[in-house]
Amino acid sequence: MEFTCKEPQRLDIAMSEALILPRNQVEKLIKNIGVRVNDKEVKKSSFKLLGGEIIAYDFVEATPQESVYEVDFDIDVLYEDEDILVVNKPPFLTVHGAPSVKEATLVDWLKKRGIALSTISGDERHGIVHRIDKETSGALVIAKNNEAHLCLSKQLEDKSMGRYYLALIDVPLKENVIVDLRIGRSAHNRLKMAVDKQGRAAKSAFCKLLPSTDEKKELIAVKLFTGRTHQIRVHLGALSRHILGDSLYGFKSQNGTIPRVMLHAYILYLKHPRTDAFMQINAPLMDDFKDCLRKNFKEEEFHEKIKFDSIINGFNADDKWLRKNA
Repeated sequence: MEFTCKEPQRLDIAMSEALILPRNQVEKLIKNIGVRVNDKEVKKSSFKLLGGEIIAYDFVEATPQESVYEVDFDIDVLYEDEDILVVNKPPFLTVHGAPSVKEATLVDWLKKRGIALSTISGDERHGIVHRIDKETSGALVIAKNNEAHLCLSKQLEDKSMGRYYLALIDVPLKENVIVDLRIGRSAHNRLKMAVDKQGRAAKSAFCKLLPSTDEKKELIAVKLFTGRTHQIRVHLGALSRHILGDSLYGFKSQNGTIPRVMLHAYILYLKHPRTDAFMQINAPLMDDFKDCLRKNFKEEEFHEKIKFDSIINGFNADDKWLRKNA
């Protein structure tokens, strides 16, 4: 594979930007394997490019690693072909392993299914293009080959791929609203993120769908323009609203009756990495989310509001506020 460098810059920076991959992966590739600049092998990350050079590189097969945890669960598959897999991630399932995670993850489930691909540096990875918090449920796309992973990563960058979320909040919104506030790690609680002028740019659109029967809560839809950690929860907090079950950011569950954050990635949209066909995939609600809806809303009303077209039209019907702030 190859690309043309467009401007003077370091080799590792040019590759990181062109491939939309972390610098550490690019640095490993350059140091351990090498890339070709105008057909000449280079193994120095800081190599200076003048612009116009052709950068060529190869993917390297990784050695598969066995999971250390037993995978005794299954995950609903919403769509699958030779390039991508779309699943409906259940709540309480961690996507990636970490030293603090002592149980099987979604990645372990992928290992069990034999789905693994390589980074360009030869390290094993599992096609995770975007993440969902442990307590959040819903649509998640996995790339099944490196080419698909690069294509989907670029779609995340140019916003041609994204998700619409459903959330249950503790206080109704006054109106449809865009929140455009930077987010960084909280200085007071390292488990939390917070609005931070020095943080990374973050933008979310919130759309009113249906008030609860007591008019104290609300079902809303959310569209993200960026994908920061805990973005929806932080931006709702800036509006003095919280998702039901979200005790970390302020909602106090009565007697533990709402055990997790009532947030669901409901609609995934993307362009297929091989055919370029536009796809919209709906992730059915989890039972706990539906139970919470039934307890707080009229069933015939929320069924109408969560129809596929209703979510999209909820934004499009009043799209002036969305376009103005996009």
